[in-house]
Amino acid sequence: LAGGVPVLNQWKSMSECPCTTDVSESMSKVLKARGFKFVGPTIMYAFMQAVGMVVDHPVGTPQFDAAEKRLKGRVGEGK
Repeated sequence: LAGGVPVLNQWKSMSECPCTTDVSESMSKVLKARGFKFVGPTIMYAFMQAVGMVVDHPVGTPQFDAAEKRLKGRVGEGK
């Protein structure tokens, strides 16, 4: 669903970071169809952040810089 590579988003502030995405909504629908509970799109987006599918640290923070260095050459399209 996420293309197999982490997405390194380029948010200037955390207020730009979404609570859900099309991918998290798709994951939620698939899991609900398979009988899972408590897997709404917001929970799925938090899961995606937790496991490294998306990186949402704001640009210019030490966390973003470390993620960018670690993921250089293997990231997907972000904003």
